[in-house]
Amino acid sequence: MALPPSPLPPGPLSPGLVSLADYEHLAARRLAGPAWAYLSGAADDGLTAQDNRAAFARLRLRPRALADLRGGHTRLRLLGQDLEHPILVAPSAYHRLFHPEGEAATLAGATALRAPVVVSAQASLPLEPLAQGASPAPWFQLYIQPDRAFTLALLRRVEAAGYAALVVTVDAPVSLRQAEERAGFRLPPGIGPVNLEGAALPPAPALAPHEPGILAGPMAHAARWEDIAALRAATRLPLLLKGILTPEDAAQALAAGADGLIVSNHGGRVLDGLPASLDALPGVARQVAGRVPVLLDGGIRRGTDVLKALALGARAVLVGRPVLHGLAVGGALGVAHVLKLLRAELEVAMAQTGCATLEAITPDVLWPAKEGAP
Repeated sequence: MALPPSPLPPGPLSPGLVSLADYEHLAARRLAGPAWAYLSGAADDGLTAQDNRAAFARLRLRPRALADLRGGHTRLRLLGQDLEHPILVAPSAYHRLFHPEGEAATLAGATALRAPVVVSAQASLPLEPLAQGASPAPWFQLYIQPDRAFTLALLRRVEAAGYAALVVTVDAPVSLRQAEERAGFRLPPGIGPVNLEGAALPPAPALAPHEPGILAGPMAHAARWEDIAALRAATRLPLLLKGILTPEDAAQALAAGADGLIVSNHGGRVLDGLPASLDALPGVARQVAGRVPVLLDGGIRRGTDVLKALALGARAVLVGRPVLHGLAVGGALGVAHVLKLLRAELEVAMAQTGCATLEAITPDVLWPAKEGAP
């Protein structure tokens, strides 16, 4: 199963789709209730998910007039890959919930915009064919399974398939999402984590008072720092940890051999009350001090958001829910258009703030908070 060809043919997208918000509104109307609850839901009261967006809204930009932008571009080199822009597709599960072609359509749309995709361990299609034809080569997101031998076997499949990097999600050993429970979300027949078939799963979180609690159940099998060091020793792929919010964890990740960090609160889906990813970014970036790339995930909805993240220390950003909105609305073409909109908005923001290249984006593009909004 190879990816659909790229560039993409014209598709039946509405001319009114001119922003990521437009895609979100249309996706909400097109998806069934339980699927939308799964896609849009957050932990508890959704405060962290809301703050991911609000953090960007709190920042204002500092414009510069008549800057020399000749030779401007958005290119960068990241973990051995030459990229056209700093926008990646974040890992997310079960794309076939949102479109029949699932992750294959996502990879095709991203390839058209030269955006790397981080394929989820919970993808609804096999990982090997997804890597065929994808450009740039995709990354793979891994949860360390209770069965460590299965995890190693999955890693070997990832390496053999030609993935360019390994992303280990470290912030979601357990979670409870009440919006999904209220909607009665269940995976439909025929959709599931096909790449995890055969893995020994931990017990589900206990809800009955006579059953063992979460700490004595799933967390007894959860990954620890020594597992990260073992993965580092087991592969030559660049290794990134996703879900780092504190300088302390950033320091420990570097000590364990991480080649990159992704500042993320899992889109607010695992623990409510965490800070916005953007608010956590400067502390992590200061701790890392340029030793490895720092990326940001959570709340990106505009090209100006990308600019703000880069100004605060991110090397690149990952976009999750908006890509799935595009997938639900228009398949591969919708994914490509969402990424195109973000890149175009980023370039406008760079031009208006006097930045010809990504290297020119510094904290100086942000309006000083003590001076108030312009």
